[in-house]
Amino acid sequence: MNEKIVAGIDLGAGSTKAVLLAADSTVLGRASAKTRSDFVGLTDGLLKELLEPRGLRRPDLAYIATTGLGRYAMPSRNIQITEITCGARGAWFLFPETTCALDIGSQCTRAIRVGEKGRVKEFKTNEKCAAGSGGFLEKAAKYLEISVAELGTISLVSTEPREISSVCAVLAESEIISHVSDGFKIEDIVKGIHDSLADRAVTLVKRVGAGASLTFIGGVARQEGMIAAIQGKLGIQVNVPDEPEYVCALGAALFALERLKIQD
Repeated sequence: MNEKIVAGIDLGAGSTKAVLLAADSTVLGRASAKTRSDFVGLTDGLLKELLEPRGLRRPDLAYIATTGLGRYAMPSRNIQITEITCGARGAWFLFPETTCALDIGSQCTRAIRVGEKGRVKEFKTNEKCAAGSGGFLEKAAKYLEISVAELGTISLVSTEPREISSVCAVLAESEIISHVSDGFKIEDIVKGIHDSLADRAVTLVKRVGAGASLTFIGGVARQEGMIAAIQGKLGIQVNVPDEPEYVCALGAALFALERLKIQD
């Protein structure tokens, strides 16, 4: 085929995401799967899922860039790039007015000050345990016996939020169980969880400087309650992509396209 296509793959702690990008930066497809130890089989499967329906094969890919915690685990990559760099680039590509990107992933929360053309000016990550990241929400949903999807919106109807004060995930989980045992409403407990996560995230954002426009990326950005909590605490514009969990993979694909153009 004549058109050159690149792929960006984000091997995250919770899930692995892949994005196909055309030479004109058009997204041709996205796919994701739960991250597992067989990184080669995992990434091969995702690429096959994206390529075969389009009548393409692996040799049709002109360049592959990886990012995320497992970015070194794909031997056939052309380049690996940090998720901080990719997150900033992807956020800026989708929202050119972005001055700060907030990425809440499964195990880590990052605030990234974004400069011209999506360059990273400064970043901070959560220094505490998993109580400040998205994985904590999955555990909370389990204790509350609701789905993660339900968790995302239920806090919006809360009238009396229950405070979750612990920065340790284990102690925070104990607080949740205690609130449930005391008979408090689920929506009020979830509102407390969202507020707790938002407090930690906003602290990071303020340390790097939010600027005028924050872009919220990562899987947790699908939770309307978290968006509302962050918006309320910052009081600035919060952009949320349609597919927030794919932004780092998109950023990796954009870098792949850039490197390919340099080579040509």
